[in-house]
Amino acid sequence: MEITWYGLSCFRITERGMSTIVTDPYDPVKTGLDEIKLKADIVTISHDAPSHSNLKAVKEQKWVITGPGEYEIGGVFLNALRVGDREKNGNNIVCVYDYEGLTVAHLGDIQDVPKRKELESMGSVDILLVPVGGGKGLAAGKAAEVVNLIEPKIVIPMHFKTDDLKLELTGLDTFLKQMGSGKELEVLDSLKIKSKDLPEDTTLVVLNHKR
Repeated sequence: MEITWYGLSCFRITERGMSTIVTDPYDPVKTGLDEIKLKADIVTISHDAPSHSNLKAVKEQKWVITGPGEYEIGGVFLNALRVGDREKNGNNIVCVYDYEGLTVAHLGDIQDVPKRKELESMGSVDILLVPVGGGKGLAAGKAAEVVNLIEPKIVIPMHFKTDDLKLELTGLDTFLKQMGSGKELEVLDSLKIKSKDLPEDTTLVVLNHKR
């Protein structure tokens, strides 16, 4: 599996012989980020906002997931869940993608720590894509709390301030401090991982956003 980050909450998840997924494609005009031109079989939208739902950025899409449900598409089992207080989070959707037992959870724009029942409905999570920059997503402290509750093998932060982003979010440093990461982390262009290579303990992975 390869996971590539394009900024904010937009990722591309690929695995040979299986469906390619793009999450939360953004509008470059509204965000200030570079224009993205991607191809994918599946696009998942956590909620209807310009920074998360620019479907025009993704070509050859066959399925668009915008609401809760369970789906099996091109070898990928996808569980889309409505998680969080609707008054605060609107219709935010959390998506858990299962690639033959290797699971990735994209939390969308949740603002609060999920309830126990919501966490249980997500199942076991190997790789967690978690918002950490505040705004309409989790602030750093709550993001760290969510990580501790879910206990994934790998944590990839998203939805935080980068140099070219117009939106008012906090940077990554606050989350790193909350996670107790005092050492300098290696920043990867993408994460390439197999189930057998997952770490035993929760590991923080920081990605460059692809331009």
